Amino acid sequence: MSTIDLSAFTPIISALSGEHALKYLSIPIIAALIGWTTNWLAIKLTFWPVEYIGIKPWFGWQGIVPSKVEKMSSIVVDRILSKLGTIEEFFQEMQPEKIAEHMTAMVINHIEEYTDEIMTEKNAVLWENIPRVVKNRVYARARKQVPIIIENLVEDLTANIEELLNPKEMIVQQAARDRKLMNNVFQECGKEELKFVIYSGLYFGLPFGLIQMICWIYFPETWVLPFFGFLVGYATNWIALNCIFRPLEPVMIGPLHLQGLFLKRQKEVSAAFSRLITQEMITIKLLLKEMVDGSHGYRTKAIIKKHIKPLIEGGAMKTLAQITIGPNGFVDIKRSIEEKAFELTTESTDDPGFNQERSEILEKMFCKRMQALAPEEFQDLLRPAFQEDERILILIGALLGFAAGLGQLFFIFERSLL
Repeated sequence: MSTIDLSAFTPIISALSGEHALKYLSIPIIAALIGWTTNWLAIKLTFWPVEYIGIKPWFGWQGIVPSKVEKMSSIVVDRILSKLGTIEEFFQEMQPEKIAEHMTAMVINHIEEYTDEIMTEKNAVLWENIPRVVKNRVYARARKQVPIIIENLVEDLTANIEELLNPKEMIVQQAARDRKLMNNVFQECGKEELKFVIYSGLYFGLPFGLIQMICWIYFPETWVLPFFGFLVGYATNWIALNCIFRPLEPVMIGPLHLQGLFLKRQKEVSAAFSRLITQEMITIKLLLKEMVDGSHGYRTKAIIKKHIKPLIEGGAMKTLAQITIGPNGFVDIKRSIEEKAFELTTESTDDPGFNQERSEILEKMFCKRMQALAPEEFQDLLRPAFQEDERILILIGALLGFAAGLGQLFFIFERSLL
């Protein structure tokens, strides 16, 4: 009966039973800790700090996501519009008729206040001395016309929304103003995956450390520990990120059900993403504000002027103004009314309850469409914004692992590079 030759394992047995056994055994333990620490730090550096700390451009750091928020948010918007629907569909989903009803109620409830504000601004003494019965005619005519005007206005805005606002510009500018927004999107949607990336450093670092220990026992060269530290930092991040997105489709290996972690949680991620986007980035208030104040605002203002023209140039308002303050004064009042109309278009949706109500309706549509996406389409919704910086994340882990390997070499095994 042949015997097994264990002579090849003699160096390992000798090392692990000798006086330096603890030093050798510390290698896989430290490798696991390096894996956890580098992954944890790499994730932190991905999101923090939000603002640049240090001396630009070389001596300092800003989180990867906050530093590239304009590009990332731009990619996210492109993906939303290509996979979830058009901006016109989103606005229609918010029920424009309900928006018109809300705007009408707010304006009518304050019609006297708005009229007095405009007229007092131009000629306070004159307006205060006008008979009440005349003022009441102005108020009554406005109350009668406002519902029709707002209904037609909202209908017109809805029909032309693609030409009146640039959703990419709106969201990119918003994300740039508040760089925490994109952080929130990635952290909320990928919270389980981020935890996995961090703890996978332990899972993958330990077996890599065992290999590192064996290599060090057989080849105690100065390059081995730093090299394996680099390898552990690189490999643990690379493997973790691939486990998140691969495989795309479920694969059965015996009793195991394998699929990318992010894709397994499509329902939960869809719900979180839909909630954040519709409550923070695509709200009725932000859409109307972008229409009026955005780069295409001049078109929106032209539509508003067209719809309020009958209110300004007909009935008691025009007659009263021309008699009391003359044609030039009427032009000034006309401009004031137009400016007030622009202002009210956005202010009419200041009500948090109304905004929340509209957002929840849009959120349901987003969530339903996201959950219905094929795995490849689903991962393409968020991953492209982050994908180009995955290599930075991996490299950060690798460099930190290399530094830890040098630390092992110097402080545990008391070696020098010389």
